[in-house]
This record gives sequence, C-alpha cells and structure tokens, in this order.
Amino acid sequence: MFFDSTFLLLIPVLLLAFYAQGKVTGNYKKYSKVRNSSNISGAEVAQRILQSNGILDVKIQEVEGQLTDHYNPKKHELNLSSDVYHGNSVAAISIAAHEAGHALQHASNYAPLGIRSSIFPVANFGSMLAFPMFIVGLLLRTPLLMDIGIVLFAAALLFHVVTLPVEFNASKRALNYLSNHVVANDTEMIGARKVLNAAALTYVASTLMALMQFLRLIILRGSRD
Repeated sequence: MFFDSTFLLLIPVLLLAFYAQGKVTGNYKKYSKVRNSSNISGAEVAQRILQSNGILDVKIQEVEGQLTDHYNPKKHELNLSSDVYHGNSVAAISIAAHEAGHALQHASNYAPLGIRSSIFPVANFGSMLAFPMFIVGLLLRTPLLMDIGIVLFAAALLFHVVTLPVEFNASKRALNYLSNHVVANDTEMIGARKVLNAAALTYVASTLMALMQFLRLIILRGSRD
C-alpha cells in the first residue's frame, strides 16, 4: 500500500507467509512422489467420500493448473487439478479428500461455510476498494473516506477469520476419512497431515496479514485526528 513506520507490523507476518508457502511447496513436491498403498486416484477418493455420505449431486471434474483445487458450492462442483485428479500419490488423495470435505460441509449446512459464502461478495468488494479509498482520504485529509476504507477492509478481514474454521474443519474431515477407511496407512497419514497442515498455515498467515493491515489503517487513521 505505502511505506511508513507501521509497515514494520507486516514484517513478521511476511516471514511467516514465505515460510508457509515454502512448506506447502516442499510437502506437496515430496508427497506427490509417494504413491498411496491403495493405489487409488484423488478423483476416486473424492468420489468415495461423497458416495459414502450420500452426496450424489456434486460433479467431480478436472481443471488446469497446479494446486488449483477448490469446491464451488454454487455449482456443486468439486474441481481437482490434473495431478490431483489422476494422481495416486499421498498428496493427491489428501488434497482431494480436503476438497471433498468442503462438499460435506455444504451438504450438512456447516455454519462457517455458509457465513463465508454469504459475505464473499462484500469482502471481495471491500478488499478491492478499501486501500484506494483510505489513501485518497489520507491524501485529501478527509476522515470520512478513511473511515469508509476501514469499514470496507473490516469485511475482508472477517472473511479471512471465517475461512480458518472452514479450512481446518475440511482437513479434519479429510484426515478422519483417510484414517478410518484405511485409504492410507499410518506412514502415509503422516504425509497427509503434513500436506494439509502446511496448507492450513497459509490461511493462518493470510489472516494475520489481513489483521496487521487492519491495525495499520487504524493507527494511521488515529494519527490524523
């Protein structure tokens, strides 16, 4: 956004973000080379999870890119990257199971997922306009514009906060299935946890970054009073 003394608040979080991304890349690379003992693909794991929970209206499909896996609750689509869709690695089944976990959340009306989906439009709007609005208010010495920027960014921060339980719960569901249905043995479960825990750390880093940015806005706004 801009540089000032409050930028120092971001340094620890930036370091955490770099560390988290390194863990994601490293664990994915390592466990994408380890074949699961059941020799099933990510798409098959996702299908098994959905069928075992009576979910028949979710389409599992392949999408381009790496680590582009996501669940679309509006379209009832579970999108898996090619390596995960076709792959029979520990990383592939872990990621596929995690995304299937989101489908289970949707089917069971998991509250945090519903909240995240409902505030997404406002949060997306806020994340795009918050900083420009605040900076204009700062330059023009217009407190009202700065306040609007802060409120808009608060919506984006709320989205990050609500995302945490959604992602952690999806990983918990994934690991429970992989363990209880003997899709992965004990050694493979260690790898699955590492893959999903590394991904979860990136969400923690993102939330802390948003929080620090929010605090920056509050501090800068107060300095103009």
